Amino acid sequence: MAPVFPALRDPPARRLTRIMCTVTFIARRRGYALGMNRDEKLTRPTGLPPRKSVVHGRAVLCPSEPGGGTWIALNDSGASLALINWYSVAKKVQGDALSRGEVVKSVISTDSPDAADTLLCGLPLGSLNPFRLIGIFPAAGEVFEWCWDLNGLIRKKHAWKAQQWISSGFDEHTAQRVRGKSFQRALRECSVGRLDWLRRLHRSHSPKCGPFSTCMHRADAATISYTEIAVSDGQARMSYHASPPCKSQAACKTIEQIVRVTRKGVPARKNCKRRLTPRQNR
Repeated sequence: MAPVFPALRDPPARRLTRIMCTVTFIARRRGYALGMNRDEKLTRPTGLPPRKSVVHGRAVLCPSEPGGGTWIALNDSGASLALINWYSVAKKVQGDALSRGEVVKSVISTDSPDAADTLLCGLPLGSLNPFRLIGIFPAAGEVFEWCWDLNGLIRKKHAWKAQQWISSGFDEHTAQRVRGKSFQRALRECSVGRLDWLRRLHRSHSPKCGPFSTCMHRADAATISYTEIAVSDGQARMSYHASPPCKSQAACKTIEQIVRVTRKGVPARKNCKRRLTPRQNR
């Protein structure tokens, strides 16, 4: 059954907001870690910390917008989903667009990419501006990405290895190049893959503090929060730092929530790519 998709629409000011995000995935033999910087206009309302809820019988953790949408979520199968806007696609919805903040909420009860396909294709995709949705499924050791460009929904399978996704409404190509170089340099460090390594990467101002550093700062926008997910055989933990990650935990409270994982993650190593046709494309 297709999920109920609330008729929440972006107000005109929000549609003009040009933001960035950085998502980093770290593969482990059993489990994984995921870090996400959320970059927003300084005038945007503050997000709410993660809360535990039950969706279609699954325990779910996610922070949220005051209006209810979210950008990252985790469930008790150990699966997580993170959404970034796809600014390099010029095409946009004509008229009022539905909020992309509802996409993750609509599929977070899934524990497999095929189940996510079904739910995504049941959404009114034609009313959603372009996005990229990253899904991590440790039960089968799979990393998937869904790319919606208003013409079709493409599903890509990525290798179970360290990788990064970058979104920028300021200058996406330059942000990907600069942050990508910082990521590649960090991969050569001896502490690569540890949680302290992931946190250092996401609070980095390399090569200099500004619009293209991983921890981003501009006069009108900045990295406003850092969310971290760590999944092992027995539990999944979400930590939420409700301020720029360059600010110390001592100065800003970090919220942590834990759910018990019901299935173990075993990584896989194959790649594939296929195109999906949405059931609704208005």
